[in-house]
Amino acid sequence: MKRIDRIYAYLVEQSQGKTLDEWIRIEGFTASDIAKDLGILRNNVSAELNKLLRQKRIIKIKGRPVHYLVKQIMEDLLGTKLPEDQYEYENILEVTGGQSPDPGNGPSANHDTAWETNPFDDLIGSKTSLKVQVEQAKAAVLYPPHGLHTLIVGQTGVGKTLFANLMFNYAKLAAPFMDEDAQFIVFNCADYANNPQLLISHIFGHIKGAFTGADSEKDGLVSKADGGMLFLDEIHRLPPEGQEMLFYFMDTGTYAKLGETERNRNANVLIVGATTEDPESSLLKTFVRRIPILIRIPSFEERPAIDKIEILKFLLAIEANRVQKPIKIDAESMKALIGNTSYGNVGQLKSNIQLVCANGFLHCLRDDVITIHFKDLPSELKNGFFYFSRKRQEIQELSDLIDSYLTVYPEGENKALFEEDPYEPDFNLYNIIEDKVSFMMEQDVSDEDINRFLKLDIDIHLNKFYNKFSSYALNREKILKIVSEDILNFSEEVQDIVEKRLKCKVNERFLLAFSLHLTSFLKRVKNQQVANYTNIENVINDRPQEYQLSLDICKMIGEKYRVHVPVKEAMYLTILLTSLIDEQKAEQVAILVAAHGFSTASSMVSVVKSLLGESNVDCIDMPLDMDPKYVLEEMKRRVKEIDMGKGVLLLVDMGSLTGFGDIITQETGIKTRTIDMVTTALVIEAIRKATIMEMDLDDIYESLKEFRGYGSYQMESKPRETGKPVKPQAILSVCSTGEGTAEKLKQLITRLLKNIGKNNIAVIPLPINEVEEKKETLMQKYDILLAVGIADPKVQAPFVPLEALFMGDGETQVTHLIQNHQLLKQPPRSPAMVREMTEESLNEFLTFLNPKKVIAAITAFVTSLEKIAERPFNNASKINMNIHIGCALERMVTQSGLIYKNDITPEKAAKIEKYKKAAQIFEDQLKLRLSDDELHYIADMIDHLSAEQTAAVQ
Repeated sequence: MKRIDRIYAYLVEQSQGKTLDEWIRIEGFTASDIAKDLGILRNNVSAELNKLLRQKRIIKIKGRPVHYLVKQIMEDLLGTKLPEDQYEYENILEVTGGQSPDPGNGPSANHDTAWETNPFDDLIGSKTSLKVQVEQAKAAVLYPPHGLHTLIVGQTGVGKTLFANLMFNYAKLAAPFMDEDAQFIVFNCADYANNPQLLISHIFGHIKGAFTGADSEKDGLVSKADGGMLFLDEIHRLPPEGQEMLFYFMDTGTYAKLGETERNRNANVLIVGATTEDPESSLLKTFVRRIPILIRIPSFEERPAIDKIEILKFLLAIEANRVQKPIKIDAESMKALIGNTSYGNVGQLKSNIQLVCANGFLHCLRDDVITIHFKDLPSELKNGFFYFSRKRQEIQELSDLIDSYLTVYPEGENKALFEEDPYEPDFNLYNIIEDKVSFMMEQDVSDEDINRFLKLDIDIHLNKFYNKFSSYALNREKILKIVSEDILNFSEEVQDIVEKRLKCKVNERFLLAFSLHLTSFLKRVKNQQVANYTNIENVINDRPQEYQLSLDICKMIGEKYRVHVPVKEAMYLTILLTSLIDEQKAEQVAILVAAHGFSTASSMVSVVKSLLGESNVDCIDMPLDMDPKYVLEEMKRRVKEIDMGKGVLLLVDMGSLTGFGDIITQETGIKTRTIDMVTTALVIEAIRKATIMEMDLDDIYESLKEFRGYGSYQMESKPRETGKPVKPQAILSVCSTGEGTAEKLKQLITRLLKNIGKNNIAVIPLPINEVEEKKETLMQKYDILLAVGIADPKVQAPFVPLEALFMGDGETQVTHLIQNHQLLKQPPRSPAMVREMTEESLNEFLTFLNPKKVIAAITAFVTSLEKIAERPFNNASKINMNIHIGCALERMVTQSGLIYKNDITPEKAAKIEKYKKAAQIFEDQLKLRLSDDELHYIADMIDHLSAEQTAAVQ
């Protein structure tokens, strides 16, 4: 049976037994329904339906979506012939001659608009991924007597505002309490988040004299929305007092304007809020309890493949109508656009589509069709295609639903679902392009120059508009929770100068760190406090370029904030810049795994990350039908991204991938080495040598090129010359003085060696200032297995940083490095090492207290602090905190406690009350009471720890 006959037979079969009332309510069949039930691509179904329409075998009901009916069946039900020359109708009632459904039947019989078009039918996914959400929304607006207040939760760009608008449109049609002239009022709480008084005034209104500048009485949004719906976007930005006023209004329907003392105003408003945050943590519990309906909108990534394709087609149709040309796009480009939608959801997809359509329009100015090819996409969008290469099932679903090419025509109906779209630019980019092309052609500018200029112009226009929806904008919002916007704006200006002067890129961690430092400096100036920076003068000679830049930045700070910036501040700023930039250039070899297959490389990297945690490793899967040229371009891009200044090791399986290394090095200037026949064990060993052992690229390559797995692998040993004695083995313990901590490290490592039966290995404490002087002698005298401490002495041996040793798995890593270089999955953290190092350190600091007697109480107190902070502290932080608390207890004994001079906020005061309860253990066990001042300093330590973790995340 031909496809067209299958579709017609399906329509006839599904039409049997239906009454006229049923047809009026369901309106007919859509192309999507037919495609889904028959397993045929929707494009093909639409083409066959158009043929049936021309053959006058079916009729078409206009609207969105378009519905189809079998003409003969409708004539039989109506008992009359339909006009021969008419095959399109505005609505089903036009077909039936104005007959309406029997008012005694159906659940909506009590409402005279039950058969009108349901606004939710316009929503892509209303019958699939959003079916439950649509039913929730309907229940919310229909619930007697005035509907139920609703909270819509979802990521940026998923369509929360659109969904709320559709709720309102449905309520106007179906809810008895909402009239035709009801208002849909939209307000973004973030607009006035920093001014709670003004925000509350906007929502509820104010009376004359309520605040400075309130020269007359003003109605609020609640009054304007009376009888309709008030949509509060980013409702989590509403301050607590605003939430309290709002939930009182929800309970009673009464409110007071700002400045009034009694709530004697009434309004009937359905409240719908939207948030990107978790309601339980971002809103008052008393407020959340007043909102009975919570609707979660899935992200674009969570939507099924059919929804993603329909959204893509809808957005392409918008562009086709705007430019009044058909748009033809290949399957790879569609997959890339869908796969690239990672953080901005539908909003980001829309911006990406506008970008590629604008570029396509530029290339096809003289053509009747805009053609979009994968090879012409920007490199950042091509990444979306490779994202799918590791998701075999999803790429298969997409491949089943799309042909090699999709063509979208401007004739298709394409009404806007609501008038104000925040993702819709307020300019027509195509008109801008045409105008500029015409002007430049008149000036005899070459086609090549026109294209180059306008591609840049397109990027500027779209990037400027969509910057507010970018992931950077989201990170910026997080930073603004810690520092003021003025400080952040200035820090961004400084960041630009640093990047241009030092010719390096910095990320958000630089922005956060500099903002915090500047905030701290200005606070010190305000409080007339002087920072004690010592032994920093040497940076003038060590870092002359950074120092000169710091002087210029200090001059900028002085001019902007009208403060005197001392020279020492420039010295310290030099150290800060150096540390942040050095962090960007962390000298580690990066690793890129590439292999044939849908998920070969990504599976190996996934296993490695589960064992070792996040490392500087990336992966590329290469399906067998993928053009190697695409893979080469993607590998070049990834190599540029992950290179940290020490080169990139390419771990590949076979074929063309083995020859890409030289090409990548030649075209990017980044050194690469390639090892083929990649395995999971090889990836583990490469990451271990790059991160834990911090080996160079060539050393890693030489040590791994014959690697065949852990079963037969032994630690590489240097060839020994015959006749020469075997050197004794040693481990270096590097610290600032060679005493104190270095000796403690020596004792710790000696104990580790004793536990594994390696008593013949010497542990040598080495002061950092004597490394260069003594390392050659030590290397000649000893076979150095590894170095541990505050700095890598560069003795051609693995180096374990001091902080890594205290991170729970450091002890295990050192043990395996000493034994046989094997890297095993790490056991849970052991607190024994923390307790031992704390006790040994307290032996040096405490005079009156016995560390063995206080350590148990200190450990229990820190555990309580972790519970209050709702997160665990790492081992290094625990040691620092244990020592500080031990010294604080000693000060209580000597009655020389610290005096806290900083401001105490209500939040901090509330936190200290919790700390007091936890500190009761010292009174119970030691008869000592920590003062409030000491507790405030402990609170500052924990806050500082939070700031460091936030900076690390960002």
